[in-house]
Amino acid sequence: MSDSLSEAIRMRARALLSTTRFSQFVGVGFVGAAVDNAVLFLLIEGTGLGLQGAKLVSWELGIGVIFAINERWTFANHGSLGFDALGRRFVRSNAVRLGGLVVTLAVLTVLVRWFDVWFVTANVIGIGVGFFVNYTCESLYTWKVHRE
Repeated sequence: MSDSLSEAIRMRARALLSTTRFSQFVGVGFVGAAVDNAVLFLLIEGTGLGLQGAKLVSWELGIGVIFAINERWTFANHGSLGFDALGRRFVRSNAVRLGGLVVTLAVLTVLVRWFDVWFVTANVIGIGVGFFVNYTCESLYTWKVHRE
């Protein structure tokens, strides 16, 4: 492995191992999960929307909250300023988290349909499964923290 490649890997690993940023990301994730679960519960219990449709709505609302808090707090010192840069980060964040949604939705569906797990519990488990992938991709791709 060349020195430049190994240095790039070390830089990214150092950025990901920031305990402050990781702790902030976890805290923000809890807020987003609370929004996601509350909206999911209200939509399932209060509307005729099915499990997957309700999850799509609750997910996007949770992602919006997570993005806003991460933008202003967790990754406040990263990323270019301006409306265009903010818009690009929001689109990248949604793209990154789409992978997390696929995982969450698959876990949610399997646990509810095959194992009769309560949908809120299944949703929390699914969110947990995608957490580390989301942290890695958001840090390195959305906010590019490796450029510290």
